[in-house]
Amino acid sequence: MTEKLTTRIKAIAQLQGKFELRSGAIAETYFDKYRFEAEPELLHDICAAMVPLLPAESRVLAGLEMGGIPLVTLLSQLTRLHCAFIRKEAKAYGTCRYAEGVDLPETGVTLIEDVVSSGGAILDALAKLRSDGVYPAVAICVIDRETGGREALAEVGVELRALITMSDLEQATT
Repeated sequence: MTEKLTTRIKAIAQLQGKFELRSGAIAETYFDKYRFEAEPELLHDICAAMVPLLPAESRVLAGLEMGGIPLVTLLSQLTRLHCAFIRKEAKAYGTCRYAEGVDLPETGVTLIEDVVSSGGAILDALAKLRSDGVYPAVAICVIDRETGGREALAEVGVELRALITMSDLEQATT
């Protein structure tokens, strides 16, 4: 099933053209991760395939802004686990919180992200969470770009579990 899912993701999210990357480099192939999250049937199938990756001790699923939010919402529906939404920055009004939704327990929080490259977004979220006494041990993503994120997270004691890798995407035929 994962092979077919990989092919579907690649068909929807891989774009050809001329694209400026965050680094300033120009690429002829671009991977638009939001396209697979905007496709309802594909998003459902991705989340259903992610459920077995969740640790048995998961009590709360915490989705990182912005790509982790649709994933964690659907995963919560499929598993009946509570979810939380982790902002990049605490909002400056209302509750002034960086974590919205259910209150986070010290353990049993599983982080959810769409694509992991360097692991930077997860590391930033971890810093906030740990300063509040919340200690996630596992992060789950749809795609591991295999560009150092897994290793960076392992250095701080967090296991990265990926549904697919960039190598899987590159080998998939559309």
